[in-house]
Amino acid sequence: MIISKTPFRVSLFGGGTDYPDWYRKNGGAVIGTTIDKYCYLSVRYLPPFFEHKHRVVWSNIELVNHIDEIQHPAVRAIMGEMDVERGMEISYNADLPARSGLGSSSSFSVGLLNALYAIKGEMVSKKQLANEAIRIEQDVMKEAVGSQDQIWAAYGGLNRIEFNSDGSYDVAPIVISAANKERLHSSMMLFFTGFSRYSTDIAVKKIANFGNKERELRQLHFFCDEAVKILQRCDGLVSDLGALMHDAWMLKRELADGVTTKEVDEIYQAGLDAGAIGGKILGAGGGGFMLFLVDPKNQKAVREKLKNLIQVKFDLDSGGSKIVVFEPDEFGNGNGH
Repeated sequence: MIISKTPFRVSLFGGGTDYPDWYRKNGGAVIGTTIDKYCYLSVRYLPPFFEHKHRVVWSNIELVNHIDEIQHPAVRAIMGEMDVERGMEISYNADLPARSGLGSSSSFSVGLLNALYAIKGEMVSKKQLANEAIRIEQDVMKEAVGSQDQIWAAYGGLNRIEFNSDGSYDVAPIVISAANKERLHSSMMLFFTGFSRYSTDIAVKKIANFGNKERELRQLHFFCDEAVKILQRCDGLVSDLGALMHDAWMLKRELADGVTTKEVDEIYQAGLDAGAIGGKILGAGGGGFMLFLVDPKNQKAVREKLKNLIQVKFDLDSGGSKIVVFEPDEFGNGNGH
């Protein structure tokens, strides 16, 4: 049995500039952090006593004999790309729901790649995990996805990721004091809006709109520079970062239809009315989790105002995808033989 543990992420600034259709022409940047909420992928070689060859457990239970019969698109693509020949059992669990703006799809991809490499006895770098997940999601699965979520899942931490026009990227940890890191963490409030969505539906609209939204996207890129300066200052972190996040959300919601909805706008306004300084819908938009930046003295009022929503308390994660259980069984010795 091999089990990988891969974090979800909270995106703070720059989302939208991480799509290759944009950054290969203009460059891009994002700021965000992984959190201590995870997806877990367990894999093992399936003993040869069953009528089926592969067993895949997610919200469905799939019993199949051929990889191309697997319904889960990421499992099918990743197993196919890794030339899995032996019978395999794959099981998925997570701390938070899928399709909610926390990069869960890419955490799944990175976690499964990590586990499948481990069962073959291979230890791969964070960069290789991220690159493989980006390639498979964008080129094999043909998903309309950006390139930040796979990097967060593989690397972990509070980072600025710079996307270059040649297709490469650079991951730079944001160096801030322990006090500022605690100020940032203690100001963040995360609420589940109550509805999930398929982010690719919104992403397709965003990508089609890039030519009409150059000003907005360049401004979102610029906000990353401003955010780093604020994070490294001695004072005004919560108030200034919250105001910047509000401005960024006002821009982001203009990128395409569906980024926001009437219900999302009502939740956001309710948070502001109760004392939040700024916030945003996480991920592509349309639903999922909403993040607010709130001075701790106003958090009780925000919590009361949004009492019909589930608040998720979290800490920051710094590790990226890990193998947490490595116990090759009698049907496979870790070398794939």
